[in-house]
Amino acid sequence: MIFNQQSIVFSITILVLLLGRDVAGYGQDRRPNIVLLIADDLGAEDVGCYGNPAVNTPHIDHIATEGLRFTNAYVTTSSCSPSRSSILSGRYPHNTGAAELHTPLPPEVVTFAELLQSAGYYTAQAGKWHMGEPAKRGFDIIQEGKLNGNGGEARWVSTLQARPKDKPFFCWFAANDPHRPWGPNDLSGSHSPNEVIVPSHLVDAEGTRNDLAAYYDEISRFDRAIGEVEAELERQGVLENTVLIILSDNGRPFPRAKTRLYDSGVKTPFIVKWPMGIKKEGVVSSSLLSTIDIAPTLLELADVDIPESIQGLSFCGLFDDPAIRFREYVFAEHNWHDYEALERMVRTDDFLYILNLRPWLPNQGPADAVNSPSFAELKQARDAGRLSAAQADIFATPRPREELFDCRSDPEQLVNVASLPRYVDELERLRTTMERWRAETADSTPDQLTPDWFDRETGQPLESKGVRGEMPGSEK
Repeated sequence: MIFNQQSIVFSITILVLLLGRDVAGYGQDRRPNIVLLIADDLGAEDVGCYGNPAVNTPHIDHIATEGLRFTNAYVTTSSCSPSRSSILSGRYPHNTGAAELHTPLPPEVVTFAELLQSAGYYTAQAGKWHMGEPAKRGFDIIQEGKLNGNGGEARWVSTLQARPKDKPFFCWFAANDPHRPWGPNDLSGSHSPNEVIVPSHLVDAEGTRNDLAAYYDEISRFDRAIGEVEAELERQGVLENTVLIILSDNGRPFPRAKTRLYDSGVKTPFIVKWPMGIKKEGVVSSSLLSTIDIAPTLLELADVDIPESIQGLSFCGLFDDPAIRFREYVFAEHNWHDYEALERMVRTDDFLYILNLRPWLPNQGPADAVNSPSFAELKQARDAGRLSAAQADIFATPRPREELFDCRSDPEQLVNVASLPRYVDELERLRTTMERWRAETADSTPDQLTPDWFDRETGQPLESKGVRGEMPGSEK
């Protein structure tokens, strides 16, 4: 074979370029970037791709068509700060030392952000924090709170732009949306009260419809910010190897949702997009998932050892096979959130079991919901004797110590079947499962819980505001 001088020079040039590319790529950190986008009080049923045609969420809906959407993901408590602390630590609320609202995560609790940071990740937070000072030590930068009245999202894009470009990054982007109070903002009035979907446990009247429309407006602002984040990641050329996770910390801030252990309180939208790692687009997984599973999953993706302190399980296997039966049970709890409470829940594919250890107390929801137009119209209907059984639930006292729902025939969990003979085996199975979980996780039932800080009828502060009792799980 005869080579002329030109072909030799060309071949050498190609070889040098190839070697140069390999040398440049060698040693590069190919671990995925991670962006977690968490809403504040967004119900799973209030996103377009989860079946609500009235709310405008085009960016979330589009991401769902390109990623993996979970239909049975649950938070560990339907209460803001305890839920977030549980996600960050990978532990159940009564095992974090921060089981009650507005209690900081203790310094001895290790977070997955700390572990990512120690493993070479740049870690950044922007928006709502709500987990106390000690938990901040896992972040290189903290940008807590709103900006110019924005719901916490205004700093997200600038945080991505300011990150160091020589490290993989983890961003905890937390919105205040759609937490009460609503607006005003540039999306206020973008949803018509005539088009909202009123759940059966609320009164279908003008005040409730206006309340829901304003809530939808805030959801749209959260959705818009997600679109801006995705566009910035694409502009930077890092979208392909970035894991995007979209979720909420608990259900909608309305009666019979937030702070409750029905699906309306603890079921969360949960979407994961990672073009480099999830090859099938628009896949839906019905596998049970808990938000304590986020921490071990992200640590595995980052090639970081998962410490024994983490109680969740990595769901990385679902990226390849979304049909895997990942969990048989998920658990959640309701501790003090404005009002005294002690409830525990176990959910399977088909059943929901709730143990109420304060059955003599009503369960009207958090103080912000009690002060809402929706609650006012429920009270008016109650006083007029016009409440349905579903609507009357929040006023009921005493409440059942045990509730069991057949979610196959009753997806809204409106009919308690715990007393029906044909469900006795299922009731005993889930009762035993609950007892075992409580024992294994050192849960406790304190006599002196934190008392009510607000009036259950008016939402106004009581003299007991600021008084703390014993927190569940604290004795161990």
